[in-house]
Amino acid sequence: MRARAVAILMVLVVLIAGTGYYFSAVNPIKNNMKLGLDLKGGVHMVLQGVDSEVGKVTPQSLETAKAVIENRVNKSGLSEPVVQTDVANKRIIVEIANEQDTEKAKAIVGQTAVLTFVGPDGAIVLEGKDIDTAGITSQSGQGYAVSLKLKGDGPKKFADATAKYINQPITIKLDGLVISSPVVQSTITNGQAVITGNFTADSAKQLADLINGGALPIKLQLTENRVVSATLGADSLTKSAKAGLIGLGVVVLFMLLIYRIPGLLATLALAIYVMMTLGVLMGMKAVFTLPGLAGILLSIGMAVDGNIIIFERIKEELRKGKGLRSGVDAGFHRALAAIVDGQVTTALAGAVLYFLGSPSIKGFAITLVVGVLLSIFTSVTLSRWLINLTMATGWFTKRTWGVKEVAQ
Repeated sequence: MRARAVAILMVLVVLIAGTGYYFSAVNPIKNNMKLGLDLKGGVHMVLQGVDSEVGKVTPQSLETAKAVIENRVNKSGLSEPVVQTDVANKRIIVEIANEQDTEKAKAIVGQTAVLTFVGPDGAIVLEGKDIDTAGITSQSGQGYAVSLKLKGDGPKKFADATAKYINQPITIKLDGLVISSPVVQSTITNGQAVITGNFTADSAKQLADLINGGALPIKLQLTENRVVSATLGADSLTKSAKAGLIGLGVVVLFMLLIYRIPGLLATLALAIYVMMTLGVLMGMKAVFTLPGLAGILLSIGMAVDGNIIIFERIKEELRKGKGLRSGVDAGFHRALAAIVDGQVTTALAGAVLYFLGSPSIKGFAITLVVGVLLSIFTSVTLSRWLINLTMATGWFTKRTWGVKEVAQ
């Protein structure tokens, strides 16, 4: 058992060192990170509001359009775009991070078109502002369909239109282009409709996405589309990385000096934690900005804090005269409530920032919440596994924890 534990620890150290070398020298991790506007720049677009049959451009309609566009380019909350309204000039300014292709950026924003439902006589039945949500549904033996839920005056307008156009098509247009022409089969009075046809799952989802994405309350014209440089630049990223490494170095030195072998284990757990956090965020295609990096560093601090709480509780139990294994078990048990309480409170604060904050604040909130959730795992589960594994080697004694052995 002792030889096996030593072998596992040695393999773990080699794997961590090898991974660190690979992502620092062979394939630098920064080359795999999607950087934000402040660090790498992106595309700048200006969308001009135009009074049309859909509606007049007002401060309220601009804010509604802004929310629709922000949802398009930041569905996951990880892209951290800049979407601003210029009420005086009746326009919306959009900046998308880590993008150098203006045409692709235009596609990301989507068709900034007006969504309309048009009757066979050319009369506008519904507008984008009347649509609440669109989704896909399956019908037994009939494949897939697109479901619609209306809001505001939409249900009444649609009820009148469906009564008028029985057995006639109502054409759905996006920027004047026909995307569907379902035939009215009955009068719809409950504000909910189903578009049937020869839909596959993919085509039904595509139509639902177009309807959701096209629900703009005003007509917008793209008047400017260009690449912009980083507001802070690579130098800021380098300085931030150096500052973070210096901070981590100080923390590691502190843990080694104060806790010795347990501090070394905490450092191993911390290294695994950092790799897991970056891996998860890159897997989620997160855009890294300075606020987001600050969230990662803050979560690292929370992870270290969790280890310190555990170690101090273990030392307290050992000073009471408990044996090594029972003292470690009791220390983890006593520390669990404090760790979970602190981490969950931080995660809740991050959730509030995500739902109420601006895009850059949302990026900070997501990196913080992801880091905090992973730190609970590394502090409570991984650190405990490493300590139990090391105890099996026979390297641990009470003196290892800074507690004097009491002569029997």
